[in-house]
Amino acid sequence: MKTVKIVGVPEHFNFPWLMAIEEGAFKTRGIDVVWTDIPEGTGKMSEMLENGQAELAIILTEGIVKSVIEGNPVKIVQEYIATPLQWGIHVAASSKYHTISDLERTTAAISRIGSGSHLMSFVNARNQGWETSSLNFEIIHTLDGAIEALKSGTADYFMWEHFTTKPIVDAGIFRRLEDCPTPWPCFVIAATESFLTKNKEILCHILEVINLYTSEFKLIPSIDKTLSNRYGQQLEDIRDWLGMTQWSQSQLSAETIENVQDYLFKLGLISHKLEVDKLITSL
Repeated sequence: MKTVKIVGVPEHFNFPWLMAIEEGAFKTRGIDVVWTDIPEGTGKMSEMLENGQAELAIILTEGIVKSVIEGNPVKIVQEYIATPLQWGIHVAASSKYHTISDLERTTAAISRIGSGSHLMSFVNARNQGWETSSLNFEIIHTLDGAIEALKSGTADYFMWEHFTTKPIVDAGIFRRLEDCPTPWPCFVIAATESFLTKNKEILCHILEVINLYTSEFKLIPSIDKTLSNRYGQQLEDIRDWLGMTQWSQSQLSAETIENVQDYLFKLGLISHKLEVDKLITSL
């Protein structure tokens, strides 16, 4: 039995992985997939891939592209979610800020440098026509840290996935001002180069299993109710999310890779760009 360490955020996007593991779909192929939830998000997962704590990650596209360009020995092996991520822009419920323009030159809570919350604050700034040099950050590590930072005033706003934070909005802790969608497909499956070198056949089996699960995921009877119960979300919110989310079973396109790199380069978040084959691999 080959053990493979996989990491991802504890969000509804990754429920197909948990289902496949719980139903023994990988073990029938001789693979023991060990899943670890990483609430800190993309920045932490990039570190785990780099230092050997994980072999595969379900990770934000822009975050892993930036990490690879900075020297992380990782390749994108497949697109996972083909649709954009809806990043809610949140303030404390009692905040004096009521529009996105109010947030210029304020402090953004981010899970860590290089995380999605960090990178998307630059995307939002560009959308608003702000000087990105005026962005300020407070590192909060987790969602609980963001709640505390906005409550105490050490940070002014926080960007995180719309539906994951919806219960916090509904509870009157956060107030969402707007959404800021990613300009590209949001999640990919990434693998360390050392894992790829030694385990291509194993990886092919893993992808075959998860692609079967994701291709049929929306057809599962009462999957909306299952997700609602498992993640503590309102049923109508889960239905909205399912309606706007599309899983992928294909590799990320070269055009998307170029778009992500162009965006990051123009924002000053990477110093150079790479050839597409340095970022993705064909199996």
